[in-house]
Order: sequence, then structure tokens, then C-alpha cells
Amino acid sequence: MLEDGQNAAELTEEMKAAIQERILKQVAAELQLAVGKVRTTIGLLDEGNTIPFIARYRKEMTGELDENQLRDIEERLGYLRNLESRKQEVIRLIDEQGKLTEELRAAIGQSVKLQEVEDLYRPYRQKRKTRASVAKEKGLEPLSEWILSQPRQGNLEKEAEAYINAEKGVQRIEEAVQGAMDIIAEIVADDAKVRAWVRRYTHDHAIMQTEAKNKDQESVYEMYYQYQEPVRKLPSHRILAINRGEREEVLKVNLEVPVDKIHEYMSRQYIKGNSVVKDTLTAVMEDAYKRLIAPSIEREVRGELSEKAEEKAIQVFSENLRNLLLQPPVKGKIVLGVDPAYRTGCKLAVVDDTGKMLEVAVTYPTPPNNKVTEAKQKFRQLVEKYRIDTVVIGNGTASRETEQFVADFIGEFAVSSGKKLQYLIVNEAGASVYSASKLAQTEFPDLDVAERSAISIARRLQDPLAELVKIDPKSIGVGQYQHDVSQKRLEESLGGVVESAVNHVGVDVNTASPSLLSYVSGVNSTLAKNIVKYREENGKFVSRKELQKVPRLGAKAYEQCVGFLRIGDGKNPLDNTPIHPESYDVVDKLFKELKLELAELGSERLKQLLQQLETENVAVKLGVGVPTLRDILDSLQRPGRDPRDELPKPIFRTDVLQIEDLVPGMELHGTVRNVIDFGAFVDIGIKNDGLVHISQLSDSYVKHPMDVVSVGDTVTVWVLNVDLKKGRVGLTMKKP
Repeated sequence: MLEDGQNAAELTEEMKAAIQERILKQVAAELQLAVGKVRTTIGLLDEGNTIPFIARYRKEMTGELDENQLRDIEERLGYLRNLESRKQEVIRLIDEQGKLTEELRAAIGQSVKLQEVEDLYRPYRQKRKTRASVAKEKGLEPLSEWILSQPRQGNLEKEAEAYINAEKGVQRIEEAVQGAMDIIAEIVADDAKVRAWVRRYTHDHAIMQTEAKNKDQESVYEMYYQYQEPVRKLPSHRILAINRGEREEVLKVNLEVPVDKIHEYMSRQYIKGNSVVKDTLTAVMEDAYKRLIAPSIEREVRGELSEKAEEKAIQVFSENLRNLLLQPPVKGKIVLGVDPAYRTGCKLAVVDDTGKMLEVAVTYPTPPNNKVTEAKQKFRQLVEKYRIDTVVIGNGTASRETEQFVADFIGEFAVSSGKKLQYLIVNEAGASVYSASKLAQTEFPDLDVAERSAISIARRLQDPLAELVKIDPKSIGVGQYQHDVSQKRLEESLGGVVESAVNHVGVDVNTASPSLLSYVSGVNSTLAKNIVKYREENGKFVSRKELQKVPRLGAKAYEQCVGFLRIGDGKNPLDNTPIHPESYDVVDKLFKELKLELAELGSERLKQLLQQLETENVAVKLGVGVPTLRDILDSLQRPGRDPRDELPKPIFRTDVLQIEDLVPGMELHGTVRNVIDFGAFVDIGIKNDGLVHISQLSDSYVKHPMDVVSVGDTVTVWVLNVDLKKGRVGLTMKKP
């Protein structure tokens, strides 16, 4: 009940609390999580804690919810709070018109989707001039009400005659009747119940039909030149492909809906038995659907399809990106990075085992220059001077010609020197974006764009995560239709993925770039720059505590970030572990209990003692939660561990493979480069990646390729078919 003098849209503190409680319970029910866990998580989020921090260091409070569950809570909470805000706004707007009833208020309050709220608000929204509003201005509303009353007696023409008024622009009976019908059509079209039913029916029964605007035009959309499929069965990648074809004006798209059932439903809602206006109302139903409901519902249904398809595409991109970011670093190697090109030559960059650039050069082994001998001399000079054992080639323009040159050089070098060299082709997507960025200009002000790109290519082998975070995630190229989805939503999702990956691995605070630091929990770009500036001015950090001296890094930011920052050779060996300083006293108690010194961290003796502990009993004795203690014990056994080191290393090559070398049945080893809805692209060492269709991923049923493979996986494949003309290779992971 409203208090005296209270506006219908105003909420008391008690009402606000009740709404938040309802939202909380709805999130818990939707995600099938315990209310208590969700309540605690929402509290932690509202206090400004980041998801990586909550997932890692507040496990007892959340009942060990993982990052995905926490992000789901955050997303649903945001949606439902926005929904509630819109509800209150709509209630206020309707109330200001003096048309808010208790029933309407209750209906808005009970809505669980934004679309439901908008449907209820539709009749009260200020509209542009419509046929109905013009009819109302002509004074025809009473006639529409008479028709809606569905009299058993009387005559519509006679009733309409009374509304002929030249001054108001009603010259004939037919005009009066049509105006009244227009008013009723708008009432029907604005009916929330009708719209909801028609929307659902359209989604369940419509057929999407596509055809070419020009059938003679060659395009990638040819399969859609004469195509149809039930809307409810359309897979997300097909929806996005059709959308793009329509946007590029190659395709015409429409929804074919069985209208008879819709007319029947609408008539049942408005036509009650026989009356003198039954035929008129039947005509109104048909007009309301065709002119007012069908176009907007089609837009809404297609909008909903696109939204779901976009979410799926973003999900695929996000998963691929995470797997790419978490590729194992190849440490301890001095690398020669090669950015291939034709006319302008291949740019070379020698990078030491810490990622420091030692030398850049340019060679011209590819057409049109073909200076192969000079290029081999330069390669030999650099390899011998810096004791290089690995060459990394970007997969862009001229990469295969460059690969052939490098393979020939490796063979000759092995014969003449007895030393083995190996090469690897890496996905250089985004390297040009990075090399032209302000960040790259600051890092290498004296180098040109291609030289910076060669450095980036080399570093992608040494530490993929540290290098790839410098690039806008959208430019990394491991998605499908990423340019066709909501860029804001994509950015949010990919940003979360990068944040998750960076914090999962941890960051060396004494070597990390501002780009890498800016993804650490609680650290923004300003703080990242401040950390680097402090490091440059004061030397390496020797303890985590020293971070508190960084300008603008306050108590909250310190709490959020410090556990994810590592100091390798500092004063306290715990600073090189994921153990949060708030748990250092727990470690001290544990070591006293075990009669050990902290200096024995990582020793075999410590590992053996820790493995013998009964975690639950020790947790009680130390006054710490079991999940936190488990993490502490794991970190103590493997201090300085990089979780990526446990993954298989990339495939190195010494010789080149041509598509002409392939024959069906040939067994190959490759690296998964991209996973999409209908399969996976695998680098098998030829110019174009081969496709393993979803049907060829496994002998058993595969719901989605990601259930079987991930970006970066090393897989064994067999050649299925080869199309030399189109340069395509079909692969299978089913052993012949």
C-alpha cells in the first residue's frame, strides 16, 4: 500500500529492500544456486571486489563458486536491476498521465523480462502521428467504442453517419468507419497479451526464407540464394551469416508465418459471439496484424534470434581467446621473429630469452626481389651471432614462401654446421594493430611498424599472454562473425576473459608491461602506469608491501591486486606465490607446527610433509577455511609455478609441407587454430588451415566442437579430401 501523499512510482526503503530480496531469489533460482551463496556474492560485488579476487580469495564466503558462476551472477544481477529501474520509470510515466491502475502496476511489477514491461507500456507511450491518432483528432473515438461494445442490434452505417463533419475532415460514412477501425486496430496491436502470444507463435512456427537479390552474382552467400528453415531450428552461425548477407544487400530475408491461426487467436480475444459489427471486427483483426503487429513482431523475433546468436558467437570467441591466451610459454630461447612480406621484404627481429630486442634487420627472399642468397647469409649471421635455435614466422602475406625459404635454410645450415634449427608459424592476427599503436611507438620509438611487428611475433612464442594483452582482443582473430555482434557486449566479455587469464597465471610485477598490469584485479590503466613508473624510478620491487607506496594504489586496490602480483627474488619467498598476504600468518603458524623455516619453501622435505597433512584437522588448528588452506598447501608445494607450463608445447617444424603433398588417409599432427560452431580449423603446416567438420571430430555424438577441442590443442588428424583449386583441405579426427 502507498503511504499518504506518496507518488505511485516512489519506493520506501522497505519496498526497495523487498525488491532486492526478490531479485536475489530470482538470480538464485535461475542459476540454480543456493540463496546464501548468491546473497554473499552480491554483497562482495557491491563492496567493489573483483570477480578474480572473490573466486580466489573468498571461497569460504561464496561456497567455492567458480569464476563462471560469479560472472553469471553479476550479469543476471545487472539485468534484473536494470529491469527494476525500467519498471519504476514506466510506472512513473503512466502515473503522470493519470492512467495507472493497481492492476497495471501489479502487472508491471510481476514482469520478468524487459519485453513484457515494454509491451505493457506500449499503449501509453507517446507516439508519432498514426492513423489512429488522426482518427481520434477527428472525434471518432466514441464510434470505435460503440463498435467494441459489439451491439446485437443497430446499424454501423447509421451510427457512423452522426460523425460526418466536414470541419474535422470526415466527409463520408466510409471515412468515419475506417477511422474507428484504425483506432481499434491500434488498441489490438498495443495489447500486451496479444503481442506476447503472437511473438511466441511466430518464433515457434515461422519459416525464415532467403533469396538472392541478384542470382547471377557470385558471393559467399550462395547457399542462401534460395533457402528456408524453421526459425526455431536456425543455428547461431547461420543467423549471423544471413544477417550479414542482408546487410550487404546480397540477400532478401523474410519470415513466412501461418496467419490463419493468428487471426483466429486475435478474434477469440476481441470478438464475442454474433453482433452487427462482427465482420467489421474480423477485418480489423486482419488489418491490425498485417499492418501493425506483423512488422514489429518480425523485427522483435529476428532481434531476439540475433541476440542469442551474438551471445553464442561471443561465447565461442571468449572460450577460444582464453585458450589462446593460456598457451604455454616457450622459455629460455633466443628467438628470431620474421614478419613476412613480398615487395618490402621480410622484417627480422632477434629477441633474447627475456623478450628484449637485440637486433632488427630486413631481407628480401620472396618475390619480386628473390634475393635468396643474401637472405641466407643474413640469417646465418644472426643465428651464429646470437646462438638462435628457433625461428618464428608470422602467418600473414608471403608466410608460406617465407616458410619455404626458412626450411631450405635450416636444411643447409644443419648440413654445414651440424646444428639443428627449428621453426614455428604463429598466428600474427593483431600484430599490425599493436605495431601501429601508441603503446608500440612508446616501446620502440625508433623502429618502423613492420620491425615492431616482427618483435611481437617473436614474443608470441616466448610468452603469448604478455604479448597478446597489448592487442585489442577483437583483433586477435579466433572468433566467428565477431564484427557482426554487439561491440560493447563483445568488449565486455573479452575484457573479462583477458582479466581472468591474466589473474589465473599471475604477473611478475618487476617485468610486466602496463598493458599486462592493467588486467590485474583492482588495477586500472592509471595504476598500471604508476606501478611501472615507480619501478623505473626506485628499482625493482623487493616486497609486496612496497606496492603500498605506489601513488593512488589505496588499501582496496592493494587488497584486490596483491595476491596476483609476483616478486621472484624479493625479501619474502611467499611474495612469489599466489598466497595472499592476509594469509601469511597462517603460513607462519603452519611452518612453526611443522618445525620448518620459510627458506625451505619448495623443498622436497616440505612437499612430503605437506602431502601427509590431514587438511580438515589442520584447518581447524590454524583457524582457516579448508578451501583457503588447500590453495595455500598447493602454492607452498610449487612456489613460482606457472599453470601454463603443464600444457603441451607447440609443434616445431624443420621442413615445409605443400597442399600438393597431401593424399586422403595421410596422418598428420597439427595445432587447433580456431574453433567455431560447425568444426575446428587445424594448422597442419600448409598455406591454409584444414577444417575438421563437427561430424568428423569424434566417433560419438558431438553437441559442440568445444566439447572435444580447444584453441592451441595438438591433435592427430587424417586427410579426408583435398580441393587444390580452392586450396581447401578436409580433415578427420576419426582414425581410419
